[in-house]
Amino acid sequence: MSENPVIESLLVANRGEIARRVIRTANRLGIRTIAVHSDVDAGLPFVREAAEAVEIGPANPALSYRNAEAILAAAKQTGAAAIHPGYGFLSENAGFARAVADAGLIWIGPSADAIAAMGDKINARNLMAAAGVPVAPGTTEPAGSLDAALAEAERIGFPVMIKASAGGGGMGMAPAYDDAAFRTEYEKVRGFAERMFGDGSVLIEKYFPSVRHIEVQILGLADGRVVALGERECSVQRRNQKLVEESPSPASMLTPQRRAALHAAAVRAGEAVAYRNAGTVECLLDPATGDFFFLEMNTRLQVEHPVTEAVFGLDLVEAQLRVAAGLPVEVPTHPVGHAIELRINAEDPKRFLPGPGVISTWVEPTGEGVRVDSGYASGDTVTPHYDSLMAKLIAYGADRAEAVERARAAVAGFAIAGPKNNLPFFTELLANEEFLSGDYDTAIVTRMR
Repeated sequence: MSENPVIESLLVANRGEIARRVIRTANRLGIRTIAVHSDVDAGLPFVREAAEAVEIGPANPALSYRNAEAILAAAKQTGAAAIHPGYGFLSENAGFARAVADAGLIWIGPSADAIAAMGDKINARNLMAAAGVPVAPGTTEPAGSLDAALAEAERIGFPVMIKASAGGGGMGMAPAYDDAAFRTEYEKVRGFAERMFGDGSVLIEKYFPSVRHIEVQILGLADGRVVALGERECSVQRRNQKLVEESPSPASMLTPQRRAALHAAAVRAGEAVAYRNAGTVECLLDPATGDFFFLEMNTRLQVEHPVTEAVFGLDLVEAQLRVAAGLPVEVPTHPVGHAIELRINAEDPKRFLPGPGVISTWVEPTGEGVRVDSGYASGDTVTPHYDSLMAKLIAYGADRAEAVERARAAVAGFAIAGPKNNLPFFTELLANEEFLSGDYDTAIVTRMR
């Protein structure tokens, strides 16, 4: 996959490391790249590395990166042929995807209908159940009142997870272990959902205190087929937000038979909504039984896509562009080796609270099997307006042990001064016996703290 995928110009409707990542592939393919940026991001690397750049608004993302009208105006102004949304912001906004298509532009992602179908968690659960994808015990429609929701929780059996139906990315969810906690958390989640998503609908699901978070990368091809590109282990989390991802999963209970079943279920999930382009089917794996359950589907490129690229030798952004252009993609059949990604955030390494600031030192590690996808460089400012992610450090090896060793060396060689950063946490994690065993769950960070 090296020829230009018949898209002459591409506007990247995002910022930071993912904008830079998409621009890098597009530049390599000879595609004219266009960056859009807020006023505070004008000096960041992704703006400099694009062929053109358009300022679309102030720091407030609602007035810039989530401003669909401003982004479409920039596309018209620059003559863009296509729009890549990256992740976050408008990437899973069905209305924006539809507006892009209505404007005669190529949308680098699944159809607006597929985004809408999977964007509502209750609807997505019901679709998956109908397609034969395992789902955890839970509700099939929004509860009309607190009492009705509590009755459902008692039917399912405590503990339960209360989720905003329109939420995603770990936001708008809380566990409840009994009636009293449920009453408190239900109102919190519903209120948060109304403020953040404009939709107070709430889903109740069985909660598994000890669980692994495993996801499958799928790719819906232009010829209508949906393929699975292995799985990623995402169980190192803080506040339901991922910190580390690896591929393949080191979970001992993920036998070849279970792995095949997991991948097959993810393919069925994509087929159920006629999925095209890159997407991720997220699942929970019960360590006690080895059973897995559908969690949600992310209808976009994931933050952690580089570990899949490393073990499959595939550029997923190029694959996205080819699918959007109606071209075939050569899909590798088996992963080779092991890859680990560490999210380098501007946050303190103990409580994980944001710590933005001016970067006075930024020295990225190098070496065999080491890759850094960064959004910043020395002299740049990490502002409090956006996510704290500064870079992703990816280490690849012939096996997990080699990947871990290369990750350790890379963390030691990554020099950052100015903003707070979580590199010390990764030094600790990469020496942690539970993590090194491969048999850990989503509570590992809590146990470390």
